[in-house]
Amino acid sequence: MTTYRAAGAEVRIGRRSPAMDAVLHRWGMRQAAFIGAANPRSRRKPGGWNRRLDAALHHMVRRLQHAPGEGKGRMWSEPNVLVGCPAARAAVLAQRFGQAAIVVVGRGRPASLLLLPAPRP
Repeated sequence: MTTYRAAGAEVRIGRRSPAMDAVLHRWGMRQAAFIGAANPRSRRKPGGWNRRLDAALHHMVRRLQHAPGEGKGRMWSEPNVLVGCPAARAAVLAQRFGQAAIVVVGRGRPASLLLLPAPRP
């Protein structure tokens, strides 16, 4: 039920997005991923904490093609970043921020949820 938005495009898991295809084409990329940094390990954190994590994520992707984004469900929303890179690289970035999943988009393909391995204790 979550909608992901970035760079003027909107995607939902399991659906293709011509607008996202256009973004990827403009970027010269075949694949990208929505990566979040907020609420690591699915534990709610204070707003200031999440803003610092989000700023750190933006800093880490500064040399990659990226755009600020948002994931919005019925009763919540979180900032994220659409990063133009292969899913494997996006997964590594997301794991650094304790994330459980990323949303992968590819030209001509439906968006998919990629669950990440649980962090080691």
